[in-house]
Amino acid sequence: MIERKFIAQKIRESQIQEYMAKVLSKAGYSHTEIHNTPLGEKITIYTTRPGLVVGKAGENVKKITAYLKKRFKLENPQIEIGDVQNPLLDVQYVADRIAYNLERFGAKRFKSIGYKMLQDVMNAGAVGAEIVLSGRIPSARARSWRFSSGYLKKSGDIAVSFVKHAKVSVNLTIGTVGVKISIMTPDIELPDKLLLAADKVIKVESAPLPEQFQQPSVEEQKPEAKAEEKEKEVKKEEAKEKSKAKRAPRKKKEEKKENHGDHKKE
Repeated sequence: MIERKFIAQKIRESQIQEYMAKVLSKAGYSHTEIHNTPLGEKITIYTTRPGLVVGKAGENVKKITAYLKKRFKLENPQIEIGDVQNPLLDVQYVADRIAYNLERFGAKRFKSIGYKMLQDVMNAGAVGAEIVLSGRIPSARARSWRFSSGYLKKSGDIAVSFVKHAKVSVNLTIGTVGVKISIMTPDIELPDKLLLAADKVIKVESAPLPEQFQQPSVEEQKPEAKAEEKEKEVKKEEAKEKSKAKRAPRKKKEEKKENHGDHKKE
């Protein structure tokens, strides 16, 4: 039946993915794309270190091709190598990196490893990321530690179809530790995302006021108003002169007192 054929094909593809992830885990493996063509199966391996995948004179590629023919019964597998543009936004690479650091530095430094990798992923431009470490760390009982940052969808079609997930297990002296990664890349278009338009400066031209509300100019003022203003200015000047005249005798009296005091002392 056609349904069984499709199911068998998908199972074979998932097994090939698991095999590639196991063999190329230390070569910066990301993922594998499989396409059926008239000439055979086209298999594209994406990695951050293409040189290690190819090997000396294509030795590793020949070994992988021979294994695929024997194990999965592929007629003519054509292997191509693709480069990963931004490794820190690739979930499989991040998971393998955390597993490698746990093997190298031990489980006691799991917090620094988790926070450091989370910060690197967010600095690479991710919208949101989550790292979950499960196992007997640091106590004898198994528990889970969660490191998260940013905005990450947990439900709905976007969480299933667009948020990238990866799982890796690493064997340590304390036991097996599971690593689960979820990354929301910046190229995802959210349906509930709102874009605010830039603020626009609107120029409003003021309309001229009616004549009854306009203030008369200096030239249009009545001569009586001008005379009143001159009288006010003259009165202000006279008041200033009077205040100066009052201050002058006070200063003379103070000087006389000071001179009289000096004579007494002598």
